[in-house]
Amino acid sequence: MSKILIRGAKVLGGEPQEVLIDGETIARVGTGIDAGDASVVEAGGKILLPGLVDLHTHLREPGREDSETVLTGTRAAASGGYTAVFAMANTFPVADTAGVVEQVYRLGQEHGYCDVQPIGAVTVGLEGKKLAELGAMHESAAGVTVFSDDGKCVDDAVIMRRALEYVKAFGGVVAQHAQEPRLTEGAQMNEGIVSAELGLGGWPAVAEESIIARDVLLAEHVGSRVHICHLSTAGSVEIVRWAKSRGIDVTAEVTPHHLLLTDEMVRTYNPVYKVNPPLRTERDVMALREALADGTIDIVATDHAPHPHEDKDCEWAAAAMGMVGLETALSVVQQTMVETGLLTWADVADRMSFAPARIGRAQGHGRPVSAGEPANLTLVDSAYRGEVDPAGFASRSRNTPYEGRELPGRVTHTFLRGRATLVDGKLA
Repeated sequence: MSKILIRGAKVLGGEPQEVLIDGETIARVGTGIDAGDASVVEAGGKILLPGLVDLHTHLREPGREDSETVLTGTRAAASGGYTAVFAMANTFPVADTAGVVEQVYRLGQEHGYCDVQPIGAVTVGLEGKKLAELGAMHESAAGVTVFSDDGKCVDDAVIMRRALEYVKAFGGVVAQHAQEPRLTEGAQMNEGIVSAELGLGGWPAVAEESIIARDVLLAEHVGSRVHICHLSTAGSVEIVRWAKSRGIDVTAEVTPHHLLLTDEMVRTYNPVYKVNPPLRTERDVMALREALADGTIDIVATDHAPHPHEDKDCEWAAAAMGMVGLETALSVVQQTMVETGLLTWADVADRMSFAPARIGRAQGHGRPVSAGEPANLTLVDSAYRGEVDPAGFASRSRNTPYEGRELPGRVTHTFLRGRATLVDGKLA
């Protein structure tokens, strides 16, 4: 592989420097580095971050290739600055065996736009009745360490306890979709003033909060790790904050859309705003931003959930839940967290690279931008402003809530182990 010199980049938002990539690693970081025979990328003051890591992505393959494939999903990831993604288990067949997770893992290796780490199902068929082959998935070539029935809650306390006990043996983590099913039967949106006015079935905050409260107590009892997927309410923030104050090994994520959008958007009856968990109130949004800033919420995860056109272009009640997010996540975080002064770019590197890599144990990712480290890097033009046009997405699906909205920032280059996967905003 050839040498690449990135010149004039603000590493983690600091002073402009040069970064020399030699093969798969970073050779030097500093000033006055001679380009020699290296090809030069003129950064011109752009922000250089470690490659982003998404702990919560739906790639749909196998089984729903009409929505997304590992190829199109990883191309979308590279376009958004990601060098590693964790692929959720709700595929067809479900990723509840060593064979299925190895298939997803190898597809990621073959396509090469970013590393793909499969997430294994907690229960067989996501049915919540019997533990899946957790040990076999961990010992497989995919080396699964994160397990989740995302899309469904592990609502049986006994099953959840057993899962926490099982993964403790190899340092794994159970990522919970916190949703008490009996409290959300027929729910269409956040329960509150807007749902009452629109006459749509309400999804109460307590349906999320009660599961989180139970699971942090189970994790404390077992002495295991639990991760809370797509935390969305102010009450959930307080529960996680309390659990961390007790020393419970809990981590939590927030999605970009829960940092920006509210249930007021549902007044349009546009199914693009239908998501699980639902968009909440302005009060919840502010609490989530503050919690991400103070570290109560550990990471930003996209919950990239692609759907074909026909599953979204229909009446609200019949529409599928979910939004695509890999290609807009960093821009939303810049707008909601950096431009509001809540996070620095160094903080963004922590919440979107270092911490998710640490939670998921993604080898070679979430590493410092320094000599000797793998050259997994993302270059961001933070001065850019532009309207979101889903026609230009690399994802196979177009169900974005940001179409036509002006967002800041644009990823111009992504490097996976020294190889450019995105150059000047175009896939390599």
